[in-house]
Amino acid sequence: MLSRLVLRAAPAALRSLPPPGALGVLHAARPLHTTQQCLAPLPPLPEKGGEVRYGLIPEEFFQFLYPKTGVTGPYMLGTGLLLYFLSKEIYVVNHETVAAACILAVIIYGVKKFGSDVAAFADKLNEEKVAKALEVKNEAIKGLEAAIEQEKKEQWRVEGRNYLFDAKRNNIAMLLETNYRERLLMVYNEVKKRLDYQVAMQNLKRQKEQEHMIQWVEKNVVQSITPQQQKESIAKCILDLKALSKSAQAAV
Repeated sequence: MLSRLVLRAAPAALRSLPPPGALGVLHAARPLHTTQQCLAPLPPLPEKGGEVRYGLIPEEFFQFLYPKTGVTGPYMLGTGLLLYFLSKEIYVVNHETVAAACILAVIIYGVKKFGSDVAAFADKLNEEKVAKALEVKNEAIKGLEAAIEQEKKEQWRVEGRNYLFDAKRNNIAMLLETNYRERLLMVYNEVKKRLDYQVAMQNLKRQKEQEHMIQWVEKNVVQSITPQQQKESIAKCILDLKALSKSAQAAV
């Protein structure tokens, strides 16, 4: 009778419930890993689990049923399901049930008796692992910071390399300018030597022509003077000298 009541009330209760997505429950028909990856920062995972009742049933299950069924709703639902399974012989009570009950009792006793010590030991191991992980993380951070500083120094050196290249370019430009001017001076000196040589050749030629012309004129003049003209010119010179001497004596 109770099972039939549960079966009749279950569809109506399920229809009146809000959609699972609105209450934070994963929908069965929702596709997984098919949407674009979200790049937003994810919230950190909780270090401790949520509250449970009877060591197994989560507190959210009771809070989910309280607005519709009241405080006793979850307990009635669990009792109804258990009676339904027993009445319909979905679950048959046999010797395995007794063994399961004994094992469950031993597990519960062990959890109550040694659970705190095991939890403390597990927390200690977890803390040690977290400490080692943090140590590795800090060492990695220090290494990365040192690499960043080294990279900044290299970038600073690269920025200074531009000034060094500019100075080298200026030095090369000065060397090229010096070499260019030295070549210009060499060309000037060579051209000046050749021009001086040509001027000296022309002066020498003119001098030789003048000397030759003077010798030729003197030779022709001497050849054109006869002995009689020579005697007359000598006599004329003597008379001129005598006249000059008389005029000099008279002046004295």
